[in-house]
Amino acid sequence: MHGLAREERTLSDHNKAGRDDGKFGPRTRPTLKTIAEMTGLGVTTVSRALKDAHDISAKTKQRVRQVADAIGYRPDRAGVRLRTGKTNVISLVLDQTDKIPEFARRLIVGISDVIRETPYHLVVTPQARNDDPMTPIRYILDTRAADGVIITHIKPDDARVTALINSGLPFVTHGRCADARQHAYHDFDNRAFCTMAAQRLLSRGRKRLAMLSPPSEFTYYRESLAGLAAAATDANVPFEVLPGVDLDSGSEVLRQAGMALRHQDYVPDGIICGSEICALALIDGITQSGLTVGKDIDVIAKETSDLLNFTRPRIDSLREDLILAGQELARHLIDVIEGRPMDEIHSLGQPEAVWRTLPHTD
Repeated sequence: MHGLAREERTLSDHNKAGRDDGKFGPRTRPTLKTIAEMTGLGVTTVSRALKDAHDISAKTKQRVRQVADAIGYRPDRAGVRLRTGKTNVISLVLDQTDKIPEFARRLIVGISDVIRETPYHLVVTPQARNDDPMTPIRYILDTRAADGVIITHIKPDDARVTALINSGLPFVTHGRCADARQHAYHDFDNRAFCTMAAQRLLSRGRKRLAMLSPPSEFTYYRESLAGLAAAATDANVPFEVLPGVDLDSGSEVLRQAGMALRHQDYVPDGIICGSEICALALIDGITQSGLTVGKDIDVIAKETSDLLNFTRPRIDSLREDLILAGQELARHLIDVIEGRPMDEIHSLGQPEAVWRTLPHTD
C-alpha cells in the first residue's frame, strides 16, 4: 500500500475510533505513535519533524504536519512535564510602562526567531511598574510554570535577580545588576550611547549639555550618566540631568518641561534623550517656547523603531537593535538551561549612529 493511500485509510479508521456498539465515546487521543503508524515513519523521525529539525526534509515535515493536523494531534505537555520535569515554556516578564509598543514587539520577534526550532514556546507575563515586581517571579517559582525566565528593567540591587539565583531556575536579564558576574545578561551599551551622543552634540558646537535620563532606580541610569560625564568632562563643558522629569514621565509633562527650558537658570543647547517618543514630546514643547531645534538647540535620541525617519524636524539618533536583543536573550537563556558556564553568557549591544542633520555652521 502506498503511503498516501495508507494515510487516508488509517485516518478514516482513526476518525471512527471511540464508537462502540452504536454509542459515541471519547475519541482516542492521537500520539506520536499514531502519526508514525499512519506515515510509516519512526516515532523519533515524527517527533523531530514536528520540531522542525534541520536534518529532516521539508517534504517529510509537511507530510507529518498534514497528518498531525488532520487527526488533531497536540503534544501532551502534562505528560512531558511528568516524565522530564520540564514545561518547555520560556516566560518573558515584561514591564508595561514602556511608551513604545515596538519595545515589546521587537523583543518578542527576536526571541521567537531563536526558539522556533526548539521545543520551547514563549509566554509573556505582564509586570505593572506600580505593583510588587516580585509577584510574577513568585508565581513562576511557586508553580514551576517555566523552564527559564527573561526579565527586563534591571536595578543595581534587583530582588528578582537574587530570588532567581537562590532558586536555581535558569534566567537571563535585559540589563545588568551591580555585580553582573552572577547572572547571564544581554544589555545595550548605554554608556557608549551617551558618550557618542555627547560627542555628536559637541561636534555641532554645543556648549551646555543635558540629558533626559532614565529613572534613577535602574542600572542604565548610572551607565547613561557616566557616558555623558566622560564626554563633557573631556571637552570641559557643563552638563546636567533635566530636573523633575525622566523617561517614564508622561508626554504632556515632557512637553511642559520643553516649554520651560528657556526660562531655567541652566539653559542647555544640546539634549540627549533615551527614547524617541520622549524626544518628540520634549521637542514639541521646545518649539512652542520659541526655540528652533537644529538652530538654538539640538536633541539627539536613542531610537528603537523607524519613527524618526518620518518626523520633523529631523534629529540625529543612535539605534538600539531590539530584535537582536531578543535573539541574544533567547540564546543566552537556552545556554543557561543547558548548563554552559555563566561567565561565558554575556553580551553587550552597540549603538548604531543614524545622523540625519547636516554639519553645524555658524
